Amino acid sequence: MRVLGVDPGLTRCGLGVVEGTPGKPPALVAVGVIRTPAELDVSRRLVQIEAELDEWISKHRPDAVAVERVFAQHNVRTVMGTAQASGVAMVVAARRGLPVSLHTPSEVKAAVTGSGRAGKEQVTTMVTRILKLAERPTPADAADALALAICQVWRGGVTSKLQEAAASRSNLEAMAQAQSRLQVARLRAAVAAQESKR
Repeated sequence: MRVLGVDPGLTRCGLGVVEGTPGKPPALVAVGVIRTPAELDVSRRLVQIEAELDEWISKHRPDAVAVERVFAQHNVRTVMGTAQASGVAMVVAARRGLPVSLHTPSEVKAAVTGSGRAGKEQVTTMVTRILKLAERPTPADAADALALAICQVWRGGVTSKLQEAAASRSNLEAMAQAQSRLQVARLRAAVAAQESKR
């Protein structure tokens, strides 16, 4: 499974693509940051983010996209920019028919470090180790994007398998119920036929 992780932001939007399967160390495919100048109008910055995200998806062909879930901060302006960039990432992925998963920062930290309270330094260190990188990914937005992608490969892959198993079980139960109703109907018909012969 190949996943594009997006750490949304207007000034810096981290991007990281990893490939792997649940329970095994993933491999780095690509990492980078989309930067937009603060002096540009917000709408133009969002268009720039959209164009570069679309280019990344075309180039790296992920199977899924993982975006950091926006959470409330004290700085409303930062939250708004993050939410807008997050929305753009989801739209770009949805337009391509790619599944999008949202992960909270604590989910990502727990998946990568084992602690939902880990600091950025610890996350970057673990991303570097997990992906066996010679150098630490910088800036932190790039490391966070890789951590999101790793989280999705490990947790999302398991979740999708569980969902598939649940759907398969539901289908089997529905088929068993239909078969049971058919058998009951046949028995009733046989009983009715026997009684009419009497």
